[in-house]
Amino acid sequence: MTTIKNRYDFVFLFDVKDGNPNGDPDFDNMPRTDEETNHGLVTDVCIKRKIRNYVQLLKGLKSPYDIFIREGNVLNTIIDGKRAETDKKEEDEKKAVKLGRDEMCNQYFDIRTFGAVMSTSDMKADDDSSEEKAEEGGKGKKSKKKDSKKKIKGLSVVRGPVQLTFARSIDPVDAKSHSLTRCCVTTKDENKNGHTNTIGNKNTVSYGLYRMHGFISATDAAKTRFSEEDKEILFNAIINAFENDHAAARGEMNPRALIVFKHESPLGNARAGQLFDLIQVNKKEGVEFPRSFGDYKVTSKEEIEAVLKNRFPNVTVKELIRRMLHQM
Repeated sequence: MTTIKNRYDFVFLFDVKDGNPNGDPDFDNMPRTDEETNHGLVTDVCIKRKIRNYVQLLKGLKSPYDIFIREGNVLNTIIDGKRAETDKKEEDEKKAVKLGRDEMCNQYFDIRTFGAVMSTSDMKADDDSSEEKAEEGGKGKKSKKKDSKKKIKGLSVVRGPVQLTFARSIDPVDAKSHSLTRCCVTTKDENKNGHTNTIGNKNTVSYGLYRMHGFISATDAAKTRFSEEDKEILFNAIINAFENDHAAARGEMNPRALIVFKHESPLGNARAGQLFDLIQVNKKEGVEFPRSFGDYKVTSKEEIEAVLKNRFPNVTVKELIRRMLHQM
């Protein structure tokens, strides 16, 4: 597989209707919001989980597309097991750690893509202390000779080439908690006390269009061997992850735009912020409370290309999700 040679920056737009895109466990699983502005939030961890799940379905947990962060894995056991293997292959500690990181990157898609902390702890090597008696002035004196050399435990840290921001809604969202009932009870005690139904809650956002930014570093990709094929799988996962993640609690979630900037240089030919500013997302005139993607106007690919041609000729743009006709 060919390691990517170019830097990439991208903007991902997705929306949710009558669902909870990312509940906050600290607030009774209400949709995450910015407490000051009421803009909706979806964490990068939530998006990465959906990407991992899609790749797992697509590739079936087979190397080189296995998933490290997944249900059932005991991470430290895997890390320490790999370290034990590489210690047998390399006597030098640093070489053993590097070999272990390389092998983990080769096996696991998510480590190769997002990186991972694989330090299980630091420990001191066993003290081979010996007691030596020395005759000083007729008295026996004990002295200890200690080896305080530290040994790295685990495989240290892998910095992933792909980094994602939190997704933030374009406009403030209306987060609500709906009371629900069902025609049965949960426990026998409830039945004895005369209860005929159980009351619960469902938390939703009426509608929200969310924007997430992403970055792919060619220099970090060289270290983890993140390849062109990996990049295509990543973008495919971003586009299709919601289709395999439907749940009543999440309502309708749909990808709406994935706009990718490709730099000619591995270090980049423009600042990411300059490129992101080219993509404007605004409510259409007369829309007060947006309730669909059609209530927004998004900068077209042609408009972006016109600016790039004049200001950033070494950057190209590609739109990986075709918008609705009235948005083109």
